[in-house]
This record gives sequence, C-alpha cells and structure tokens, in this order.
Amino acid sequence: MLNGLIKPDQGRIEMRGKVGALIALGAGFNPILTGRENTYVNAAVLGMSKQYVDSKIDEIIDFAEIRNFIDAPVQSYSSGMNVRLGFAIAAVLIEPDILFLDEVLAVGDISFIVKCLNTVRQITNKAAVVFVSHNMQHISRFCTRIMVMNHGIVMQDSTNLAEGIDQYYALINHNKLNSGTGGAEILSVELRVNNQSMEDIEPTIPHGAVLSYRMKLRIGGSRANVNIFFNLIDAAMDIVTTMPLHNSEGALNNFASGTMEIEMEMGVVELASGKYSFIIGVVDATTGEILSRVQGVTPFRVISNKVYGGKLVKYVVPRKIEVLAQS
Repeated sequence: MLNGLIKPDQGRIEMRGKVGALIALGAGFNPILTGRENTYVNAAVLGMSKQYVDSKIDEIIDFAEIRNFIDAPVQSYSSGMNVRLGFAIAAVLIEPDILFLDEVLAVGDISFIVKCLNTVRQITNKAAVVFVSHNMQHISRFCTRIMVMNHGIVMQDSTNLAEGIDQYYALINHNKLNSGTGGAEILSVELRVNNQSMEDIEPTIPHGAVLSYRMKLRIGGSRANVNIFFNLIDAAMDIVTTMPLHNSEGALNNFASGTMEIEMEMGVVELASGKYSFIIGVVDATTGEILSRVQGVTPFRVISNKVYGGKLVKYVVPRKIEVLAQS
C-alpha cells in the first residue's frame, strides 16, 4: 500500500516525493528474456528512458557481478543471481526521496552482502527509509525509530531501539531440544544474576550484570574422561561464544561417572541487546560420543539503554583523554 500497488481498505496514504522500493527483488523478471533485456524492461516499468539505462547498464552489470551471464536467459539463473540483478537494478537506477526495504540484505556471498549494506547506507543518507527486517543487527545499524508488529497489531512504536528490540525478542519462542546417546543427563540448571537466582521463565538481564550458572548432572556408566561444554547462542542459534570447562591449569577438565553439581562464573554481561540461551554438551573424550546435548537451556534477554551493532558490546572507559589538536 505504501508503494502504491494496493489501495488501502480505509483511510488514506499521502506520500511526498519520489518513492522507490526494494521488495521481492527479481520477482518481475521474464524468464525467457536475458538479464540485459530484463534490466531495460524493469527500467521502463520504473519510467526510465533507454538512454538513461544505457548510461548505467555497465554499472548495473558490474554491481551484480554476473557479466559472464548477462546475455543468458534469466530462466538459467540461480535464485541468488536473480536477486543480485534485481538489487543492482534497484540500487543503481532508483534515486528516491522515500525508500522501502523489505528483507533485501541477505543476498549472495559475504562480499556481496557487504556491498549491499554499504549501498543501502548511502541511499539512507539521502532518503527517508522504511526498513522491514527480522535481523536486529541491521535494525540497530540503520534505524532511528522502531515499530514492532505481531499479526497486524502494533506492539511498540518508539525511538527507543533497545526496548523495541527487546519487545521483538519477547515474541520468539525458544524450543528446548535434547539429543545424544543418553549416557549423561542434565538434572537441573540455574541461572544467577548478581548472585541472585533467576526464577523467571525468561528473565531480562541488564547490561553490566554479573552472570553465573549452576548445573546438576549425572554421568552414567563407567567413564573417566568426560568433557563439558557451554555454548552461548543468540536468537538465530548462532554461537556467540564457547565456554569449555577447564581446570586451574588451563586444560580441559575431565569428569568421571557419577552425579555432580557444577557452578561456573561467567563474569560481567557484555552482550548487545537481544535474546540468548545455552547449549550444554557432555562429551566422552575417549570415544568422542556425545552423551548429552541440550539446546535452548535457560533463555534470557539482555537489554541496554544503548544499542550497538554486533553481539558482544564492551564499554571501555579511558583513563586519560587528551585533545592534541582541534579545529
């Protein structure tokens, strides 16, 4: 509706300025036409002249990085090539006053993603942007105002990105999964913040709090070399950090069969705003068997008054600040 493709059922939408959108990239390509021909067709739909596209065609081809395939039919392209060409056409040809971005930054390999991110940042310097995404790292980098929606209902509309991101993560269900041979069993787990037990199902932890962990487990059979690993994962199940249990000498701690209780100090929380949980792995170091692997243990949310890109955020307070030169 904001892009003018569908009329609203009620009310009105008023736009001031030229509107551009990066939505469903490559969806309108004719599969029989070549990439070059589709570029001209797309530009014509956008109201651009052939002469203007002629001056930009090489830039589009180079941006999409598909010069060897630009004169091949689009039906022979991979889905990634389609999206790359669609992004290149939109990024190079559109110079909008208002730009809509709908989940368009996950295209191609890492070098192309970086190129897309840099291009979007350049566009946002000149245009008002509505950015739709489930990637909170991108939200924190590009946005100054956040709206969280759940099945069409606005849950939050605020300039406080941290609260909005926390509201989004509160909507995510964290499933607990068990796997392994069954040779070990996690009997109980307890997350502690500032030496206080967190009894909430999904507690919210402020940045800068001290985190510790207690776990009771049973290792079955007759084993003498069992290692235990903690993996901290984010909401996308990407591993933020791995914490194998070591002894005082820095070597992996070998546990034997039996029932035991372990307490681990993790120090100050230096995580960016978001949702996190643990994967606990119990491995027989002799045979390599995974005796137990429990995913999604003790989910918690971190909230900070400030939002920074990345997953680990450490505030550094310099001991001395000296201005050597200022103009």
